[in-house]
Amino acid sequence: MHDERALAALIDDQFGLTVKIQSVVLPMSDVSRTAQATVVLDRTGELLAYITARAIMTLGDVKRLVRRMGLRPERFVPPKHQPNYFDDVATEKFQAVFPGMKVTSPDDLIYYRTLVPYNPALVVISEVKRGEIYQFDPDARGGYRVGARLHYKRSEAI
Repeated sequence: MHDERALAALIDDQFGLTVKIQSVVLPMSDVSRTAQATVVLDRTGELLAYITARAIMTLGDVKRLVRRMGLRPERFVPPKHQPNYFDDVATEKFQAVFPGMKVTSPDDLIYYRTLVPYNPALVVISEVKRGEIYQFDPDARGGYRVGARLHYKRSEAI
């Protein structure tokens, strides 16, 4: 219970998102050699993945980790008080490479968004593929093994 409150306070402090944790689906588990993730179910029915790493982690890294965990992301929550964080940093990176060019469409930033630093990361999950959440295990075939089982697919409100 103490860890759940600490995690909820951490999420509120870093991302400005008030979370009331109903249950911890996957406690702090390795998802790569340097990253760990906690997957929680909130009382409103949202599934969230909180990912931290001891090394530099980018949005592209987070996308890859989430996919390897068997999760389908709905959205990546930007840091607190920075709603356009991913676009702002991607624009800076784009203009560092092409100083004379202006960003004319969001398509110009697709690649540069993947280079945006994102540690820690908070991902809202839309689906758990095949009902299994994987965690890193260097001894397992393919490098991942089942860490938790949960059948979850976020339903769209009509």
